[in-house]
Amino acid sequence: MYVVAVIFVIALVITIIMQRTKSPKAVLGDQEVKLEIAKSLEQKQTGLSRREKLEKESGMLFTFDEKGYYPFWMKDMRFSLDIIFLNDKKIVTIYKNVNPPKGEENPSTLYVPDEPANRVLEINAGLSDEFGIKDGDTIEIENL
Repeated sequence: MYVVAVIFVIALVITIIMQRTKSPKAVLGDQEVKLEIAKSLEQKQTGLSRREKLEKESGMLFTFDEKGYYPFWMKDMRFSLDIIFLNDKKIVTIYKNVNPPKGEENPSTLYVPDEPANRVLEINAGLSDEFGIKDGDTIEIENL
């Protein structure tokens, strides 16, 4: 009996350690997207700006403590995005193929959700269509 209890405890500890070391990901339809998480104010302000690209099956998830109408913009962006606003897991608004400003264009166009949201997922432009996701669908966020 003692041996069984020890094996159970060891298995439980290994499971907990493995779950904590797994990278965060989003499941969009039948596709998985590896996530970077923007939690701090500085991370949220910088986001993906000034980067040259985002790997195809990667994204950035912005998390907020409360639901609200958080505005996003394309300041200092160098590539196009799909911006997906989530109320927990439910997609409330998708802005598709949002392009960065060109030259001296004003980057102050704001993208806000139609309903309050507490998460925002940015992925490469066109992936929401490619993955077949739309408003009202759910996105599972794992290992957050």
